[in-house]
Amino acid sequence: MTTGTIKKVVAERGFGFIAAEDGKEYFFHRDGLDSSLNFDRLNGGESVTFEIETSPKGPRASLVRSASALDAARPPAGPLHFSAHSQGRAIDRSIERTYAIARIAFASTYPPRRCGIATFTHNVSATMGGREVVALLSSERGMSYPVEVHHRIRPDERADHTSTARALNSCVDVVSIQHDYRIWGGEDGEYVLDFVRALDVPSVVTVHSVLRSPTVRQRSILTELIGTVAATVVMSKSAAALLKSVYGIQARHLDVIPHGVPDLPLVESAKIKPAVGLEGRDAILSFGLLGPGKGFELVIDALPAVVAEHPSACYVIVGATHPDTLRDQGEAYREALTARVAALGMGAYVRFIDRFVGRVEMTRWLEAADVVVTPYADPDQTVSGTLSYAMGAGRPVVSTPFLYAADLLADGRGVLVPPASPALMAAALNELLANADRRIAIGRRAHEYSRGMVWSAIGNGYGRLFDRVRTDTRRTSPTSPVAAVRA
Repeated sequence: MTTGTIKKVVAERGFGFIAAEDGKEYFFHRDGLDSSLNFDRLNGGESVTFEIETSPKGPRASLVRSASALDAARPPAGPLHFSAHSQGRAIDRSIERTYAIARIAFASTYPPRRCGIATFTHNVSATMGGREVVALLSSERGMSYPVEVHHRIRPDERADHTSTARALNSCVDVVSIQHDYRIWGGEDGEYVLDFVRALDVPSVVTVHSVLRSPTVRQRSILTELIGTVAATVVMSKSAAALLKSVYGIQARHLDVIPHGVPDLPLVESAKIKPAVGLEGRDAILSFGLLGPGKGFELVIDALPAVVAEHPSACYVIVGATHPDTLRDQGEAYREALTARVAALGMGAYVRFIDRFVGRVEMTRWLEAADVVVTPYADPDQTVSGTLSYAMGAGRPVVSTPFLYAADLLADGRGVLVPPASPALMAAALNELLANADRRIAIGRRAHEYSRGMVWSAIGNGYGRLFDRVRTDTRRTSPTSPVAAVRA
């Protein structure tokens, strides 16, 4: 983490410069600001902290936050109540906070660890008034965590799980647990049960993965976890349905809060394409950490038919290989994709951006895209940050019909194609690339739907839920906390 001062703000273009304490200056974009700062109210001279990320044009500042917000990170004992409207950009809807500011601990993977759950936890926790983080470590050692990380759990050390939970009992009001079988210690992440059993304060679990065919152990772990915590969050109605049909969890014990998205305006892709080297191209985008199961080969196989009708097409795959895949398999998946591209003679029509990109750069790729593709192979996937972000940017999405996509892209908000048909994928892409009016209409419907998914709304929903379990841990009937949930 680096400290500095806002030196210059170019309000009409949405960016500025930070003078760092080491004497260097760093560019920042308004999308790189933490929720503690309002770009439209920056005048210069504000003290900030920030991370440095690599962009195509060199180092830039990201995760820029007010230094005073960090000083106030630990509020005085006892909850503070307030009702205030956030003052965001002109397109923001006012989100009224009516919940108590309690001290929340988030137990999860966390940046700089590279995984979707880490990014999710950073974004949702940043909307909370008072929070601290319990970082679930990985095999990658030596990471430098930000100031809000107060505790760390080594997954191979069972005692860490109970000792950390006991430490939280004296300093927080609610614990938010992020669950996926792969991020907690023990076989199938069973040490999460040690963690939750040692808590004396109420806890809420957000379930990121609901398996249709779990092993006996996996089903037992998840059902016991849900039975122990005060409330359970899933991100889609399809996930709630799976929990009922496969795990026997009744809907009244579940809260549906969607995956959050940045609050982005609708912009014309042609205006952004030159900044990422796509001027004059029909831009098709997939992004995220690479690994088997992403299904990118489906789009590559469809490309010859797309290029035949749209010779200016370019398929861009943005993202580094997932650290777990890299550890276990090296770059075998990326190399297989590259070989596939070469075998089809599509080298001039595919670009791999082989790096982990920050929020600002990812926003630029999204805004430059004409179509976003989520061709995932797992039909039971119940959440996708990638798909959510594409909708938040107002981009038309072509997707395989995995559960989360079927939920979110219903009612004309996207296009679904079978998972094993390059011909139908090509037909869907060709139809959208040829019809700008339809692309715009689908993108607008997706963008409008996603307004209830912006991080401020999602944080408000979690805040009300935390307030509810803090004041009543008797498992009262959950209410739907976010207006974006279409029940």
